[in-house]
Amino acid sequence: MVRWIASFVMATVLAGCGQPSRSSDPSVPTIAPTSSAPSPTPEPGASPPAWLGKRPLPKTANGLGEIRPTPPELRNRRFTLPDTLPPLRGVDFGYVVVPAPDDVVARSSWTRECPVSRRDLRWVRLNFWGFDQQRHTGELLVNQDAVEAIVGAFEQLYDARFPIEEMRITRADELEAEPTGDGNNTSAFTCKPLLGSSTWSEHAKGRAVDINPFDNPYVRDELLIPELASAYADRSRRAPGMIHAGDAVTRAFAAEGWGWGGSWQHSKDFMHFSANGR
Repeated sequence: MVRWIASFVMATVLAGCGQPSRSSDPSVPTIAPTSSAPSPTPEPGASPPAWLGKRPLPKTANGLGEIRPTPPELRNRRFTLPDTLPPLRGVDFGYVVVPAPDDVVARSSWTRECPVSRRDLRWVRLNFWGFDQQRHTGELLVNQDAVEAIVGAFEQLYDARFPIEEMRITRADELEAEPTGDGNNTSAFTCKPLLGSSTWSEHAKGRAVDINPFDNPYVRDELLIPELASAYADRSRRAPGMIHAGDAVTRAFAAEGWGWGGSWQHSKDFMHFSANGR
């Protein structure tokens, strides 16, 4: 309850300040970094390849992309994409929660058919650490009854300096986009059914979040999502951005009563956390 009240206080203060592949959206400006210092030559994996999100994979019979080996540029992936929002004030973890504005809902995947009323959606802006070891500002759409858990968990991730590549709202056009198998966006609300089912997912209810999907793929039998993330399907590997049992990420969500897809029996959804564990 304290976090919930604090979010609206912060929203009042700031009011005057104004898995899918990544593609450009003219309605959401990218906030370019401002620095006059010369940029050092990036190490392999520290800079996104120019083709990221632009190379569609051939589709298979299940409608997903063809699984292919991880490209060399993504085997040690540790870059952070530019923020799409102005930074929140301060130097520590901060967040703002407001009822989802019309323009935010309009650029999301919400429709009247979704299993959550738009009145129950909240726009959460919060800080996270990037792979560049810088403080970033991202956004999530979540159900109003999931706000406290989401904010509490991500505050713990921030304190642990867990790196996140990108955090923004999934757009409707991304759900229909050709698969590129290289997305890594951390997101919550996405109006979609469960894989291979007509049943709504917990994401469609605003009660689930996927964190660094490329670093933490979905694995079931011969199925892999994202399709180029085989280098991260080996969970004996320990790399920044990966999630493992008993680590800071799983502990943070467990403390909020949320379950982890990495503990499922018949499939492993290492990116996925939800209020009901599904």
